[in-house]
Amino acid sequence: MRLAVLSLGCLTAMAAMPLHAQEDAQALRREIDAMRRTLEGMQQRLDQLERRGEHAAAAVPPSAVPSAVPAASQATVLAPITGVLHPTQVHGVAPPVLPQRESVADPSTAASRPDSAAGPTDPDLKGFFAIPGTDTVIRIGGYAKLDAIADSRGAGDEDQFIPSSMPVGGDHRDVSNFNIHAKQTRFSFEARRPTTRGNLRFYLENDFFGSSDGYEFRLRHAYGQLGNTYAGYGYSSFMDPDSLPDTLDFAGPGGAGYLLVAGIHHSFALGKGNTLTLAAEDPDTELAGASDTLAAVNRLPDVSAIARMERDWGHLQLGVVARNLAYDGDARRDRVFAGGAQLSGSASVGERDLLLFGALGGRGLSRYTADLTGSGLDAVVGADGRIDALDLHGGFVGYTHYWSDLWRSNLIYGQLTLERNAALPTDAFRQSRYGVFNLIWSPAPTWTMGMELLYGRLQQQDGARGDTVRVQGSLQYNFIK
Repeated sequence: MRLAVLSLGCLTAMAAMPLHAQEDAQALRREIDAMRRTLEGMQQRLDQLERRGEHAAAAVPPSAVPSAVPAASQATVLAPITGVLHPTQVHGVAPPVLPQRESVADPSTAASRPDSAAGPTDPDLKGFFAIPGTDTVIRIGGYAKLDAIADSRGAGDEDQFIPSSMPVGGDHRDVSNFNIHAKQTRFSFEARRPTTRGNLRFYLENDFFGSSDGYEFRLRHAYGQLGNTYAGYGYSSFMDPDSLPDTLDFAGPGGAGYLLVAGIHHSFALGKGNTLTLAAEDPDTELAGASDTLAAVNRLPDVSAIARMERDWGHLQLGVVARNLAYDGDARRDRVFAGGAQLSGSASVGERDLLLFGALGGRGLSRYTADLTGSGLDAVVGADGRIDALDLHGGFVGYTHYWSDLWRSNLIYGQLTLERNAALPTDAFRQSRYGVFNLIWSPAPTWTMGMELLYGRLQQQDGARGDTVRVQGSLQYNFIK
């Protein structure tokens, strides 16, 4: 009997073993199917990032990184492998939507973006390293740049090509000039960290254009941004850094919107790459003929609104600015509302080429242009004591062509026109033109050199004209790229 029971037990156990093995195999198959679906989802995410221009080495989906691991820990894990500053994508920072591009002056890196997203010239946010024990990562950047400049005749500003500064007539007008300087050399410091209210970014940047006859340190940017709220000193919200052409010359086309100013702004995300930004900035009434008895007055901040659309083919930006211009004189005073608008953008052409453009116009808008900022041509006081905001319009168009991965060229034209006004001096600005063609070679990511041919022409209020041709050669070493 015992033998029969024992035999029956053994047969039962042997019969159950295939059943349990079959159930384990089915469970394992289900797990494999679930992992396969997960991998397929991750692959789709990777394909989307690559289509948006993300480098394959940096295209790691956020879901692959445990949320409990801070950004600093991720950078720290990678650092011991290389022993150098590791080019890491900062955790939680969105990749750029715009097509990737190269730029010598690189205005896009310093630009403020919603939630401090990466820009088209620095999509990987290379060079950041962690501060141990914190979620903060920092980067020291900038470049060293040497410019050799030869002018066929007097150009006014020997370091930058600014047509509005060109002399018209004069004893030394036709004297050629040669100049070498390194004033565009630039230093920057940047810190980033994630917070519960969005990404926090601090950015500081300087160059050496603080004086015309020396190398004074000049502040270019000093701002902080939490989420979509910016406060500090830097580019005006009205300008569009991503539309500025790639030139060896520091100034760029005079018809472009350009201003460094203190202010505060907030961006509202409207979905699908669309944003609306509202800003209030430091006012400065640039009054023609201002003196101790005719003083410019700033009553209200400059207020602007900017609508922007970004796509993988480029972007469009429409900005408007409203200003209050005023003066106070002996027994008389007046004020006037002024402002203007700018439409700018970029569009990819073919595989890598890029079209860049901008057009602006309005009254009392000279302060916001590259050629006339600081010139005192926002407004003029007439003989009747009334202040008149001066009409202005202009623009530029540029085309970047990549001959190869190492060689590129840019063809650029710009123009800026101010109204004729009897209250202005006869030698005051009337119109400027700016033309550029360059050839740029970048044999390594951190090394760029090139040659540039520039033409500029200035016309004054009385119709007198002057022009010049400049040849510029540049050599630049980037700290991190």
